[in-house]
Amino acid sequence: MLENACRQFYARECAPYYDAWEAQGAFSRDLWLKAGAMGLLGAEVPEAYGGLGGTFAHDAVIAYQGNLAGIDGWGGGLHNSIVIPYLIHYGSEEQKHSILPRMISGELIGAIAMTEPGAGSDLQAITTTAVKDGNHYKISGSKTFITNGGLANLIIVAAKTDPKAGGRGISLFLVETDGLAGFRRGRNLDKLGMKSNDTSELFFEEMRVPASALLGPEEGQGFAQMMQQLPQERLLIGVYAVARIERALRVTLDYVKQRAAFGKKIAEFQNTQFVLAECATEATIAKTFLDACIAAHLKGDLTTEKASMAKYWLTDLQAKIIDRCLQLFGGYGVMAEYPLERMYRDNRIERIYAGTNEIMKLVIARGLLKD
Repeated sequence: MLENACRQFYARECAPYYDAWEAQGAFSRDLWLKAGAMGLLGAEVPEAYGGLGGTFAHDAVIAYQGNLAGIDGWGGGLHNSIVIPYLIHYGSEEQKHSILPRMISGELIGAIAMTEPGAGSDLQAITTTAVKDGNHYKISGSKTFITNGGLANLIIVAAKTDPKAGGRGISLFLVETDGLAGFRRGRNLDKLGMKSNDTSELFFEEMRVPASALLGPEEGQGFAQMMQQLPQERLLIGVYAVARIERALRVTLDYVKQRAAFGKKIAEFQNTQFVLAECATEATIAKTFLDACIAAHLKGDLTTEKASMAKYWLTDLQAKIIDRCLQLFGGYGVMAEYPLERMYRDNRIERIYAGTNEIMKLVIARGLLKD
Protein backbone atom coordinates (compact mmCIF):
# COMPACT_ATOMS: atom_id res chain seq x y z
CA MET A 1 0.00 0.00 0.00
CA LEU A 2 2.83 2.39 0.85
CA GLU A 3 4.59 1.60 -2.44
CA ASN A 4 1.42 2.41 -4.38
CA ALA A 5 0.87 5.65 -2.47
CA CYS A 6 4.47 6.68 -3.10
CA ARG A 7 4.30 5.88 -6.81
CA GLN A 8 1.16 7.98 -7.19
CA PHE A 9 2.63 10.87 -5.20
CA TYR A 10 5.90 10.98 -7.17
CA ALA A 11 4.08 10.68 -10.50
CA ARG A 12 1.56 13.39 -9.63
CA GLU A 13 3.51 15.87 -7.52
CA CYS A 14 7.11 15.47 -8.69
CA ALA A 15 7.63 14.08 -12.19
CA PRO A 16 5.87 16.94 -14.06
CA TYR A 17 7.97 19.58 -12.28
CA TYR A 18 11.32 17.85 -11.97
CA ASP A 19 12.98 19.59 -14.92
CA ALA A 20 11.99 22.97 -13.48
CA TRP A 21 13.46 22.02 -10.10
CA GLU A 22 16.65 20.91 -11.83
CA ALA A 23 16.86 24.30 -13.54
CA GLN A 24 16.24 26.32 -10.37
CA GLY A 25 18.50 24.15 -8.22
CA ALA A 26 15.92 23.33 -5.56
CA PHE A 27 12.59 21.68 -4.95
CA SER A 28 9.64 23.83 -3.99
CA ARG A 29 8.90 24.27 -0.29
CA ASP A 30 5.30 23.47 -1.16
CA LEU A 31 6.35 19.92 -2.10
CA TRP A 32 7.55 19.34 1.45
CA LEU A 33 4.16 20.35 2.83
CA LYS A 34 2.42 18.03 0.35
CA ALA A 35 4.73 15.17 1.33
CA GLY A 36 3.90 15.83 4.97
CA ALA A 37 0.17 15.82 4.27
CA MET A 38 0.62 12.55 2.37
CA GLY A 39 2.35 10.92 5.36
CA LEU A 40 5.75 10.59 3.64
CA LEU A 41 7.69 12.47 6.32
CA GLY A 42 8.70 11.08 9.68
CA ALA A 43 7.40 7.55 9.28
CA GLU A 44 9.78 6.37 12.02
CA VAL A 45 8.49 8.88 14.58
CA PRO A 46 6.63 7.23 17.49
CA GLU A 47 2.93 7.94 17.81
CA ALA A 48 3.55 9.83 21.09
CA TYR A 49 5.17 12.62 19.04
CA GLY A 50 2.64 12.67 16.21
CA GLY A 51 4.23 10.03 13.99
CA LEU A 52 3.06 6.75 12.51
CA GLY A 53 5.25 4.61 14.73
CA GLY A 54 6.92 2.95 11.76
CA THR A 55 10.47 1.73 11.17
CA PHE A 56 13.33 2.24 8.75
CA ALA A 57 11.55 -0.27 6.49
CA HIS A 58 8.84 2.34 5.82
CA ASP A 59 11.40 5.05 5.10
CA ALA A 60 13.24 2.62 2.82
CA VAL A 61 10.09 2.12 0.74
CA ILE A 62 9.57 5.89 0.47
CA ALA A 63 13.18 6.45 -0.59
CA TYR A 64 13.26 3.46 -2.96
CA GLN A 65 10.15 4.50 -4.83
CA GLY A 66 11.39 8.08 -5.18
CA ASN A 67 14.64 6.98 -6.77
CA LEU A 68 12.86 4.38 -8.87
CA ALA A 69 10.71 7.22 -10.22
CA GLY A 70 13.79 9.33 -10.99
CA ILE A 71 13.19 11.87 -8.21
CA ASP A 72 16.79 11.46 -7.13
CA GLY A 73 17.52 14.96 -5.89
CA TRP A 74 14.81 15.29 -3.25
CA GLY A 75 16.28 15.40 0.25
CA GLY A 76 13.38 13.58 1.86
CA GLY A 77 15.55 10.57 2.64
CA LEU A 78 18.01 12.68 4.59
CA HIS A 79 15.17 14.42 6.45
CA ASN A 80 13.47 11.10 7.29
CA SER A 81 16.25 8.61 7.88
CA ILE A 82 19.18 10.75 9.00
CA VAL A 83 18.00 13.95 10.71
CA ILE A 84 14.84 12.70 12.46
CA PRO A 85 16.54 9.66 14.07
CA TYR A 86 18.94 11.97 15.91
CA LEU A 87 15.93 13.52 17.63
CA ILE A 88 14.27 10.16 18.28
CA HIS A 89 17.38 8.66 19.88
CA TYR A 90 19.02 11.62 21.62
CA GLY A 91 16.46 14.41 21.90
CA SER A 92 14.90 15.51 25.17
CA GLU A 93 11.16 15.11 25.65
CA GLU A 94 10.78 18.85 25.17
CA GLN A 95 12.77 18.76 21.92
CA LYS A 96 10.80 15.79 20.59
CA HIS A 97 7.38 17.27 21.37
CA SER A 98 8.37 20.68 19.97
CA ILE A 99 10.25 19.71 16.81
CA LEU A 100 9.11 16.31 15.54
CA PRO A 101 5.47 17.26 14.73
CA ARG A 102 6.71 20.14 12.59
CA MET A 103 9.15 17.87 10.78
CA ILE A 104 6.33 15.41 10.08
CA SER A 105 4.20 18.19 8.56
CA GLY A 106 7.02 19.62 6.46
CA GLU A 107 6.94 22.93 8.31
CA LEU A 108 10.51 22.19 9.37
CA ILE A 109 12.91 20.80 6.74
CA GLY A 110 15.89 18.97 8.14
CA ALA A 111 19.59 19.08 7.31
CA ILE A 112 22.76 18.02 9.09
CA ALA A 113 25.83 20.24 8.98
CA MET A 114 28.99 18.21 9.52
CA THR A 115 31.25 18.83 6.52
CA GLU A 116 33.49 21.89 6.44
CA PRO A 117 35.80 23.28 3.75
CA GLY A 118 38.74 21.62 5.55
CA ALA A 119 37.01 18.60 7.08
CA GLY A 120 35.12 15.97 5.11
CA SER A 121 35.33 12.31 6.10
CA ASP A 122 37.61 13.28 9.02
CA LEU A 123 34.90 14.64 11.33
CA GLN A 124 37.31 15.12 14.22
CA ALA A 125 39.00 17.88 12.20
CA ILE A 126 36.02 20.27 12.23
CA THR A 127 36.77 23.80 13.44
CA THR A 128 33.28 25.23 14.02
CA THR A 129 33.07 26.15 17.71
CA ALA A 130 30.25 26.48 20.24
CA VAL A 131 31.10 28.55 23.31
CA LYS A 132 28.82 28.58 26.36
CA ASP A 133 27.57 32.09 27.11
CA GLY A 134 25.19 32.10 30.04
CA ASN A 135 22.05 30.22 29.02
CA HIS A 136 23.11 30.30 25.34
CA TYR A 137 25.85 29.01 23.08
CA LYS A 138 27.64 31.18 20.53
CA ILE A 139 28.39 29.13 17.40
CA SER A 140 31.00 30.34 14.91
CA GLY A 141 32.30 28.69 11.77
CA SER A 142 31.15 27.46 8.37
CA LYS A 143 29.89 24.33 6.68
CA THR A 144 29.79 23.25 3.06
CA PHE A 145 28.17 20.60 0.82
CA ILE A 146 25.05 20.69 3.03
CA THR A 147 22.17 18.74 1.48
CA ASN A 148 18.86 20.63 1.85
CA GLY A 149 20.99 23.60 2.91
CA GLY A 150 19.03 26.16 0.90
CA LEU A 151 15.61 25.32 2.34
CA ALA A 152 16.34 23.64 5.67
CA ASN A 153 15.19 25.48 8.77
CA LEU A 154 16.04 22.75 11.31
CA ILE A 155 19.76 22.05 11.04
CA ILE A 156 21.80 19.74 13.24
CA VAL A 157 25.12 21.54 13.59
CA ALA A 158 28.30 19.72 14.65
CA ALA A 159 30.61 22.02 16.61
CA LYS A 160 33.56 21.83 18.99
CA THR A 161 32.59 22.62 22.56
CA ASP A 162 36.10 21.60 23.66
CA PRO A 163 38.56 22.19 20.80
CA LYS A 164 41.37 20.41 22.69
CA ALA A 165 39.50 17.14 23.19
CA GLY A 166 39.41 15.81 19.62
CA GLY A 167 36.31 13.72 18.88
CA ARG A 168 35.26 13.90 22.54
CA GLY A 169 35.00 17.66 22.23
CA ILE A 170 32.28 17.60 19.54
CA SER A 171 28.66 18.38 20.37
CA LEU A 172 25.53 18.53 18.22
CA PHE A 173 23.00 21.37 18.31
CA LEU A 174 19.42 21.55 17.02
CA VAL A 175 19.28 24.91 15.29
CA GLU A 176 16.01 26.43 14.10
CA THR A 177 17.19 29.01 11.61
CA ASP A 178 14.09 31.11 10.83
CA GLY A 179 14.92 34.68 11.89
CA LEU A 180 18.07 33.56 13.71
CA ALA A 181 20.71 36.27 14.07
CA GLY A 182 24.21 35.23 13.03
CA PHE A 183 22.99 32.55 10.63
CA ARG A 184 23.67 33.03 6.94
CA ARG A 185 23.29 30.82 3.90
CA GLY A 186 25.93 30.96 1.22
CA ARG A 187 25.54 30.09 -2.41
CA ASN A 188 23.62 27.16 -3.77
CA LEU A 189 26.55 25.11 -5.02
CA ASP A 190 26.87 24.34 -8.73
CA LYS A 191 27.76 20.66 -8.91
CA LEU A 192 27.93 17.54 -11.04
CA GLY A 193 24.55 15.84 -10.77
CA MET A 194 21.76 16.18 -8.21
CA LYS A 195 21.04 19.61 -9.68
CA SER A 196 17.57 19.75 -8.12
CA ASN A 197 18.93 19.47 -4.59
CA ASP A 198 19.76 22.70 -2.76
CA THR A 199 23.30 21.83 -1.67
CA SER A 200 24.62 24.92 0.08
CA GLU A 201 27.23 26.64 2.19
CA LEU A 202 26.26 27.74 5.71
CA PHE A 203 27.90 30.40 7.86
CA PHE A 204 27.62 30.97 11.60
CA GLU A 205 28.80 34.34 12.88
CA GLU A 206 28.54 34.20 16.69
CA MET A 207 25.13 32.65 16.14
CA ARG A 208 23.35 32.49 19.50
CA VAL A 209 21.24 29.43 20.24
CA PRO A 210 19.64 28.54 23.59
CA ALA A 211 21.47 26.05 25.79
CA SER A 212 18.44 23.80 25.33
CA ALA A 213 19.48 23.37 21.68
CA LEU A 214 22.23 20.96 22.77
CA LEU A 215 21.41 17.43 21.61
CA GLY A 216 21.89 14.97 24.43
CA PRO A 217 22.26 15.38 28.19
CA GLU A 218 25.77 16.84 28.13
CA GLU A 219 28.48 18.26 25.90
CA GLY A 220 30.95 16.05 24.07
CA GLN A 221 28.47 13.40 22.89
CA GLY A 222 28.33 14.50 19.25
CA PHE A 223 31.01 12.28 17.75
CA ALA A 224 29.59 9.16 19.38
CA GLN A 225 26.08 10.13 18.26
CA MET A 226 27.25 10.57 14.66
CA MET A 227 29.10 7.23 14.68
CA GLN A 228 26.00 5.45 16.02
CA GLN A 229 23.80 6.91 13.27
CA LEU A 230 26.15 6.40 10.33
CA PRO A 231 25.15 2.75 9.66
CA GLN A 232 21.55 3.79 8.88
CA GLU A 233 22.77 6.67 6.73
CA ARG A 234 24.98 4.31 4.75
CA LEU A 235 22.19 1.77 4.42
CA LEU A 236 19.93 4.52 3.06
CA ILE A 237 22.47 5.22 0.32
CA GLY A 238 22.39 1.52 -0.50
CA VAL A 239 18.62 1.83 -0.93
CA TYR A 240 19.17 4.71 -3.36
CA ALA A 241 21.72 2.69 -5.32
CA VAL A 242 19.60 -0.43 -5.77
CA ALA A 243 16.56 1.62 -6.81
CA ARG A 244 18.61 3.42 -9.47
CA ILE A 245 20.03 0.13 -10.70
CA GLU A 246 16.48 -1.16 -11.16
CA ARG A 247 15.48 2.03 -12.97
CA ALA A 248 18.51 1.92 -15.25
CA LEU A 249 17.66 -1.63 -16.29
CA ARG A 250 14.00 -0.77 -16.87
CA VAL A 251 14.65 2.18 -19.15
CA THR A 252 17.42 0.32 -20.99
CA LEU A 253 15.21 -2.70 -21.64
CA ASP A 254 12.53 -0.41 -23.07
CA TYR A 255 15.07 1.32 -25.30
CA VAL A 256 16.81 -1.76 -26.75
CA LYS A 257 13.47 -3.36 -27.57
CA GLN A 258 12.49 -0.33 -29.68
CA ARG A 259 15.77 0.92 -31.18
CA ALA A 260 17.00 -0.75 -34.38
CA ALA A 261 20.45 -0.91 -36.00
CA PHE A 262 21.72 -2.90 -38.97
CA GLY A 263 18.24 -4.15 -39.68
CA LYS A 264 17.31 -5.54 -36.27
CA LYS A 265 16.47 -4.43 -32.77
CA ILE A 266 19.37 -3.67 -30.42
CA ALA A 267 17.92 -6.28 -28.07
CA GLU A 268 18.51 -8.99 -30.68
CA PHE A 269 22.29 -8.62 -30.62
CA GLN A 270 24.04 -11.22 -28.49
CA ASN A 271 26.26 -8.58 -26.85
CA THR A 272 23.18 -6.68 -25.70
CA GLN A 273 21.66 -9.84 -24.28
CA PHE A 274 24.86 -10.76 -22.43
CA VAL A 275 25.22 -7.28 -20.93
CA LEU A 276 21.61 -7.26 -19.76
CA ALA A 277 21.88 -10.78 -18.36
CA GLU A 278 24.99 -9.86 -16.38
CA CYS A 279 23.48 -6.61 -15.09
CA ALA A 280 20.20 -8.26 -14.12
CA THR A 281 22.06 -10.99 -12.22
CA GLU A 282 24.15 -8.45 -10.31
CA ALA A 283 21.03 -6.37 -9.62
CA THR A 284 19.29 -9.41 -8.14
CA ILE A 285 22.26 -10.16 -5.89
CA ALA A 286 22.36 -6.49 -4.83
CA LYS A 287 18.66 -6.42 -3.95
CA THR A 288 18.97 -9.64 -1.96
CA PHE A 289 21.93 -8.25 0.00
CA LEU A 290 20.14 -4.94 0.61
CA ASP A 291 17.03 -6.70 1.91
CA ALA A 292 19.19 -8.82 4.23
CA CYS A 293 20.89 -5.70 5.58
CA ILE A 294 17.54 -3.98 6.18
CA ALA A 295 16.24 -7.06 8.00
CA ALA A 296 19.36 -7.13 10.18
CA HIS A 297 19.03 -3.41 10.88
CA LEU A 298 15.42 -3.79 11.98
CA LYS A 299 16.55 -6.44 14.48
CA GLY A 300 19.38 -4.20 15.72
CA ASP A 301 21.99 -6.58 14.29
CA LEU A 302 23.45 -4.53 11.42
CA THR A 303 27.13 -4.01 12.11
CA THR A 304 29.08 -0.94 11.10
CA GLU A 305 31.18 -3.18 8.85
CA LYS A 306 28.20 -4.64 7.00
CA ALA A 307 26.60 -1.21 6.57
CA SER A 308 29.90 -0.04 5.09
CA MET A 309 29.91 -3.04 2.74
CA ALA A 310 26.43 -2.10 1.57
CA LYS A 311 27.33 1.53 0.99
CA TYR A 312 30.57 0.87 -0.89
CA TRP A 313 29.61 -2.20 -2.93
CA LEU A 314 26.11 -1.11 -3.93
CA THR A 315 27.23 2.36 -5.03
CA ASP A 316 30.17 0.91 -6.97
CA LEU A 317 27.77 -1.51 -8.63
CA GLN A 318 25.34 1.30 -9.39
CA ALA A 319 28.06 3.18 -11.26
CA LYS A 320 29.07 0.06 -13.19
CA ILE A 321 25.55 -0.86 -14.27
CA ILE A 322 24.50 2.68 -15.21
CA ASP A 323 27.68 2.97 -17.30
CA ARG A 324 26.97 -0.32 -19.09
CA CYS A 325 23.36 0.63 -19.71
CA LEU A 326 24.38 4.01 -21.09
CA GLN A 327 26.68 2.24 -23.55
CA LEU A 328 23.68 0.38 -24.98
CA PHE A 329 22.02 3.72 -25.72
CA GLY A 330 24.95 4.71 -27.91
CA GLY A 331 25.15 8.44 -28.62
CA TYR A 332 21.68 9.00 -27.23
CA GLY A 333 22.95 7.91 -23.82
CA VAL A 334 24.74 11.23 -23.30
CA MET A 335 21.86 13.36 -24.52
CA ALA A 336 20.04 15.27 -21.77
CA GLU A 337 16.59 14.26 -23.06
CA TYR A 338 17.37 10.60 -22.31
CA PRO A 339 17.29 9.36 -18.69
CA LEU A 340 20.71 7.72 -18.58
CA GLU A 341 22.50 11.05 -18.99
CA ARG A 342 21.13 12.40 -15.71
CA MET A 343 21.46 9.05 -13.96
CA TYR A 344 25.12 8.94 -14.97
CA ARG A 345 25.70 12.39 -13.43
CA ASP A 346 23.56 11.87 -10.35
CA ASN A 347 25.11 8.59 -9.26
CA ARG A 348 28.69 9.87 -8.99
CA ILE A 349 28.35 11.50 -5.56
CA GLU A 350 27.12 8.26 -4.02
CA ARG A 351 30.69 6.95 -3.78
CA ILE A 352 31.78 10.07 -1.88
CA TYR A 353 29.24 11.28 0.65
CA ALA A 354 28.46 9.59 4.00
CA GLY A 355 32.12 8.60 3.98
CA THR A 356 34.01 7.85 0.80
CA ASN A 357 34.08 4.27 -0.42
CA GLU A 358 37.77 4.20 0.45
CA ILE A 359 36.84 5.01 4.06
CA MET A 360 34.24 2.22 3.90
CA LYS A 361 36.98 -0.27 2.99
CA LEU A 362 39.08 0.91 5.93
CA VAL A 363 36.12 0.41 8.27
CA ILE A 364 35.52 -3.09 6.89
CA ALA A 365 39.20 -4.01 7.17
CA ARG A 366 39.45 -2.80 10.76
CA GLY A 367 36.46 -4.95 11.64
CA LEU A 368 38.11 -7.97 10.06
CA LEU A 369 41.43 -7.41 11.82
CA LYS A 370 40.28 -6.44 15.30
CA ASP A 371 40.85 -8.88 18.13
